[in-house]
Amino acid sequence: MGWNSWNKFACKVSEQLIRETADAMVSTGMQAAGYQYVNIDDCWQVSRDSAGNIVADPASFPNGIKALADYVHSKGLKLGVYTDAGTLTCQKRPGSWDHELQDMKTYAAWGVDYVKIDWCYAQDLDPKVQYAKFRDALAQVGRPIMFSICNWGVDAPWTWGPSTGNLWRTTGDIKDTYDRMSVIGFSQNGLEKFASPGHWNDPDMLEVGNGGMKPDEYRTHMALWALLAAPLLAGNDLRSMTPETKAMLTNFEVIAVDQDAKGAQGRRVWDEGPLEIWVKPLADASRAVGLFNRGESALKVTLDFDRLGITGSAKLRDLWEHRDLGTLQRSYTAEVPKHGVIFLRVSD
Repeated sequence: MGWNSWNKFACKVSEQLIRETADAMVSTGMQAAGYQYVNIDDCWQVSRDSAGNIVADPASFPNGIKALADYVHSKGLKLGVYTDAGTLTCQKRPGSWDHELQDMKTYAAWGVDYVKIDWCYAQDLDPKVQYAKFRDALAQVGRPIMFSICNWGVDAPWTWGPSTGNLWRTTGDIKDTYDRMSVIGFSQNGLEKFASPGHWNDPDMLEVGNGGMKPDEYRTHMALWALLAAPLLAGNDLRSMTPETKAMLTNFEVIAVDQDAKGAQGRRVWDEGPLEIWVKPLADASRAVGLFNRGESALKVTLDFDRLGITGSAKLRDLWEHRDLGTLQRSYTAEVPKHGVIFLRVSD
């Protein structure tokens, strides 16, 4: 759980932005809710020195990355950086090709806690081979660094990612639109067998609060990512969140589903037309259940408890509303808004 600069700020990253974001992560309650990584995406690096060491842009990061990592650590948070497995990053900054060990040693010396490695300008390279180089390099640097593989699902990284990194992108980039978010999120069904504690399918970062979707659509986004046990990397401006955005990103019951100790990824158990029901088994033997409406008008959805392996009655709780719905017999029916979700915890 954490934050990444790309979705909101793209290439406009700076030392000031990262410091202010770290401050905001603490003051808004995001840190208390479980968010801990403050990740700088592309454009922080500008060149290599005569020894081949990566150099941070002195205009945007005048005190360098180590000083920034020290500041982030002083807040009880962790710092992440970005690089690319190819010769250049996606924004044509220096990539890490042929500098894999050198760059990982540099990041470790700076106090970096997380590295995201992209796949631009990597033509003719084999991702299984290239990302293994970073895995092996990280094993040598003497510092635990979270390893995010970002090759957009090329060559099925869910099949080799568990032995290489901690998380791997399963898709192309998300956008702050319902259509793109829903295509990415609902396409994850079937990948659940590749996820386990410490090894996660990554359907890309959150767009919650960036303004391109309606509240019901953002709730679908957040609930679906929680059911998928996906990394929760906020992508908005934490310094200017609305109360509604803050409440959505820090909903402790929704976060508990995502971060559940069982580490299981949910799956679709029923669909009919634009309606889908997804279920994620939880460590306490209860289930998180999402009733989704991908249609263009409000529609009723019925959850039959036998789809959850429950015969007879079940206790239901609405996770968005923090409200117990009582004990019901055999099924539960609710009207789900257009592009919306009813998000439940169900126990027998």
